[in-house]
Amino acid sequence: MSEQPHSSGQFALLTQRRFAPFFGTQFLGACNDNLFKFALTVMVTYQMSVDWLPASMAGLVIGALFILPFVLLSATSGQLSDKYPKATMMRAIKNLEIAFMALAAWGFYSHSVGVLLVCVLLMGVHSTLFGPVKYAYLPEVLQQHELTGGNGLVEMGTFVAILLGNVAGGLLIAMPEVGAQWVAWACLALAVLGRLCVQAVPQMTATDPNLRINWNPISETWRNLQVARSQLSVFRSLLGISWMWFFGAVFLSQFPSFAKDVLHGNEQVASLLLVVFSLGIGTGSLLCEKLSRHQVEIGLVPLGAIGMSVFSIDLYWAASQLPPAPTMDVTAFLAVHAHWRVLVDLLLLSLCAGLYSVPMYALIQMRSPATHRARIIAANNILNALFMIASSLLAGLLLSLQFSVSQVFLWVGLANAVVATYIFLLVPEYLLRFLAWVLSHCVYRFAVRGQEHIPATGAAVLACSHVSFVDPVLLMGASPRPIYFVMDHRIFKTPVLGWLFRLLKAIPIAPRSEDPQAYEAAFAAAQRVLEQGDLLAIFPEGGITRDGHMQEFKGGIMKIIESHPAPVIPMALQGLWGSFFSRIELVGSNPTAMVKPLRRGWLNRVNLQVGAALVPQGLTLPTLRQQIDQLMHKEQ
Repeated sequence: MSEQPHSSGQFALLTQRRFAPFFGTQFLGACNDNLFKFALTVMVTYQMSVDWLPASMAGLVIGALFILPFVLLSATSGQLSDKYPKATMMRAIKNLEIAFMALAAWGFYSHSVGVLLVCVLLMGVHSTLFGPVKYAYLPEVLQQHELTGGNGLVEMGTFVAILLGNVAGGLLIAMPEVGAQWVAWACLALAVLGRLCVQAVPQMTATDPNLRINWNPISETWRNLQVARSQLSVFRSLLGISWMWFFGAVFLSQFPSFAKDVLHGNEQVASLLLVVFSLGIGTGSLLCEKLSRHQVEIGLVPLGAIGMSVFSIDLYWAASQLPPAPTMDVTAFLAVHAHWRVLVDLLLLSLCAGLYSVPMYALIQMRSPATHRARIIAANNILNALFMIASSLLAGLLLSLQFSVSQVFLWVGLANAVVATYIFLLVPEYLLRFLAWVLSHCVYRFAVRGQEHIPATGAAVLACSHVSFVDPVLLMGASPRPIYFVMDHRIFKTPVLGWLFRLLKAIPIAPRSEDPQAYEAAFAAAQRVLEQGDLLAIFPEGGITRDGHMQEFKGGIMKIIESHPAPVIPMALQGLWGSFFSRIELVGSNPTAMVKPLRRGWLNRVNLQVGAALVPQGLTLPTLRQQIDQLMHKEQ
C-alpha cells in the first residue's frame, strides 16, 4: 500500500494516489459507456431509418449486445485479473478502450450503424474486463475500515457517471448536423482521459501469478461459483447483489413508459426520474460509511431491503392516485404537488438500494480469498447479467399480461420483501447485525474506543465484562467479523433472547457439576471456533453482574487458551448498568431486569472500551481481571 490511511473520512481518499486515479478511471469509463450507448440509441431511434433495426428494438438490441460479454467472458477476465498486476490490467484495458472508441468515431462519422453495434459489443468486452479488476483492486489498497467508504464512493461515482453520460449523449447527438461528430470526439476524448488517469494508479504484485488460464468460460464460471459457495456469506452476498440489479433494472428500463403513460410527462420528465434515481443511489452509497462507523456493516442490508419494498409499494399508491392529464414538461410536472410524493418515493427507494448494495460488495471483498477475489467478482458479474436479463423478461411478461407500469413496480416491491425475508432467515447474520445496528444507533448512543485492537484476521478470544442481556448484541455490532459467544446455558431459556442467541450460534455452557457433558461439549466447540481462525467471545464472570461491579472470574477462559493459545482481547462495557437490560431492580432478594424500559433514558451513552491484545502464555485470571477493570474505569 502506497499510502497510510487517514481518519478524515471517505472523501480523503479522493486526495490519495492509491484511490484517486482509480476513481477517475472508473468514473470516466462509466461515463463513456453510457454517453456512447445513449447517443447511439437516440440516433437510431430518432435520426436514422434502418430497415433491419426497427426503432422500437434499438434500445433492447444495444442493451443485449453490451451485456452479452458479461455472460461469455467474465470468467476469463477474472482469471486475468488474478494472474496479472491490477494496474497492468487496467492500462491494457484502457488501451483497448481508445482503440474501440477510434473505431466508433469512424462509425459515427460514416453513420454506419453496423460498425457502431460492433463497438457496443466491444465496449461490453471493455466493461467485462474492467469489472473484476475494479472490485479486486479496492481491498488491496484500502484497509478493512475503509472498504465501506471506498465502495460507497465508487458506487456514487458510477451512478453519477451514468447520469452524466446519458445527459451528455442526448445533448450532443441532438446538435443539428454535427451531433454525431461531437459524440465521436467526446467518446474518444473520454477514453484518452481515462488512459491518462490509469497511468497514475500505483503498481502492485499479482495475487496469483502462477495461475494457469482456463479458457473454457462455462467450466471456469462453475469453478468460480464453487469457490464462492465454499464461503456461504460470500455466495449469498453475490445472490443478494444480483437481486438488487434485478430490482434496479426493472425501474431503469421502465422510466420512459412510467413518465409517459403514468405521470403524463415528456422526455424531460423521464430524464428527471433518472436524475432522482441516480442521486438516491449515490446518496445511499455515501451514507454507508457514516452509518457503519467506518467498518463493513452488513446490518445496513436489511434496512435497505425494508426501504426498497416500503417505498416501491408507496410509489405504486402515489402513482395510482394521479388523474389523467395532458403531456407535461418538467416545469409543469413539478408544479403538481402530488408528483413530489412520487419523486420522494423514487429518491428514497434508490437511496435504500445504495444502503443495501455497498455493504455486500465490501463483505465480498473482505471475505473472499485474495487469490480468487477477482474470479469471484467475475462470477458476480455473470450472475448480475443473468438477473438483469431475467428482470427484462419478467417485466415484459407482466406488461404483456396487461399489468400497468405502476403494478410492475408494486410487484417487484412485494417480491423484494419475500426474497429479503428468505435471505435473512437463511443467513441470520444479516438480521442479527441489523438488530445490533438498531440497538447501537437508535436505542443507545454507542461508541467503540480502541476498535483497532479487534483483529481483522485470525483467531482471538474476546473477554468482556458482563453487564446486561444485550452485551453480545453490542459486541457483535462493534466487530466487522462474526463472533461466536460462550454463554451461560440459562440465558437460552429467556424468551426472545434465547431465540436470538440460538440464531447467533452461541455456545451454551453449564457448570461441570450440573451437566458434565454440556460442559465438555462447550469447550470442544470453542476450540473448533479458534481452530477455524474465528473470534470467540466469553464473559469470564460467568453471569451478569448483580451490583454493577465485576464478579470473580471463572476458570473456563484459561482452559480455552491452554488448549488453543490465542491472543486475548480485554473489553469492558460502560454505561449499561442500570439500563433496561441490566439487573438492578430487586424483587424479593433476586435482581431482575427488563421492568422499566426508560429507566436510564432513551439514547443513553454506552461505550465499549477495547484494550490491546494480551499474550496467552503466562496470562493469569487476576491479570486479565485487572486489565478489564481498568478499562471499565477508563474515562469515557
